[in-house]
Amino acid sequence: MSLELIVLGSATPYPRPGEPCSGYLVRGNDATVWLDAGPGTLAALQDHTALTDVDAIWISHLHADHVADLLPAVYALLFADLRPAKPLPLYGPPGIRERLGHFLSNTGPAPIEQAFHVHELHNGHFAEVHGLTLATTAVEHGFPAFGVRVTDGDRVLAYSGDTGPCAALTELANGADLFLCEADGPDPSPVHLTPEDAARAAHGAGRLLLTHLGPFLTPEQATERAATVHKGSIEVAAAGVRY
Repeated sequence: MSLELIVLGSATPYPRPGEPCSGYLVRGNDATVWLDAGPGTLAALQDHTALTDVDAIWISHLHADHVADLLPAVYALLFADLRPAKPLPLYGPPGIRERLGHFLSNTGPAPIEQAFHVHELHNGHFAEVHGLTLATTAVEHGFPAFGVRVTDGDRVLAYSGDTGPCAALTELANGADLFLCEADGPDPSPVHLTPEDAARAAHGAGRLLLTHLGPFLTPEQATERAATVHKGSIEVAAAGVRY
């Protein structure tokens, strides 16, 4: 299978009808990885695959619009009709196990380790998932946050997560065939990107796919603004679309 990206959702800071928050499926070399688990993405994921057929989950940071659907995923894996053979590998920022455990606690922390085999991310973290390599890079979002490069050995997908402008972002995108990059706001920010910021970071990449547009920026505005800086291919991510 060639490397494939499926957009589950890209809305922020809350899901809209037919548009979940941030979440993506990446497929290649017979592997399936769920990147970010924003609200609504678990349901969207099941249009394409079963949760128990996902080989790993990778989470960029712990804001709810990127992680909240891990909570019902725990119920699905432990207390419903699914019968996972073993805990699902979960790659996420430091503290993700405790965050999930405390939120789902009743008389004590929830048994997160029965649902997920948790691996904490750090700058330079590498993971192999059935022939896909995930290389993690720390980015600037005001607290621990990461981007990732996913490759099948031939093609490269780079994903920014949420970040402000930083040198690490440009390095993350450099040489990628497809750069999936947030463009949250109309105005400059130290913790989010404008379309122009995303376009500048994409200079060393092939196609630019803008995602995570905030409510004050339309897809048309984002594309037009990015095109003033980047002359390559520019699109805006939409739920259900495959790349």
